[in-house]
Parts: sequence; structure tokens; C-alpha cells
Amino acid sequence: QVHLVESGGGLVQAGGSLRLSCAASGRTFNFNNMGWFRRPPGKEREFVAAINWIGSNTDYADSVKGRVTISRDNVENTLYLQMDSLKQEDTAVYFCAARLIADSTVSRRPDEYRYWGQGTQVSVSS
Repeated sequence: QVHLVESGGGLVQAGGSLRLSCAASGRTFNFNNMGWFRRPPGKEREFVAAINWIGSNTDYADSVKGRVTISRDNVENTLYLQMDSLKQEDTAVYFCAARLIADSTVSRRPDEYRYWGQGTQVSVSS
């Protein structure tokens, strides 16, 4: 079992930055490939970024590429999402998620993630 808790969301003006954190506890965090997803208002959940267990492989959605950086600290058992140059269309509830494997792969598929946090709201104003 892996318990995930997101934090760092809030209200920010367009062009601003936020850093989301995802604190993990339970089963050893090191042995999980991780990801960030988001659910914009009135829309389906969508992939944002993914990272493998050691941080050697990452993937980003085209909509955030170049503005977002996913990283992890396996000592602190924390996953991060640094978001810069935020746009109004980045407004969403952001979720971190953990897969049950630890290898070189990354995944954009929500059904490949076993554990999910409760989410943190990010709102970007004009």
C-alpha cells in the first residue's frame, strides 16, 4: 500500500509558477514509477508528466512540455511538479499517482497507476 498526499496548489496569476509536492508513505517509495495527472473543470482526467523510479526517464504532455518539470527525491519520499509560465488552461485538480513497478518505463495511461492521491487545486487567473 502506498499513501499519497499532494500539496502546493493554489491561486496564481497567468505567467506565474507553482511547485506541487506529493508525499508518499507506506510501501517503499523508491520502487514506484510515478506520474502527475490533472482534471480541468468539466473535463476528463488527463496526463501531465511521468517519471521512472530513479528519475532517469521522464515524459511530458505536449500541452505542458517546456513549462513543467517532474522530479523526485527518494530520500524524502516526495514527488514534485514544478510548473512555470502557467496559463489559464492549466487550471485543474492535480493528482499524483504511483505504479506498482520500478523500471525504466514511464506511462501516460491512468489504468497503469495503482495508487492515487486526493488531489490539489491549481487555479490560474488572467
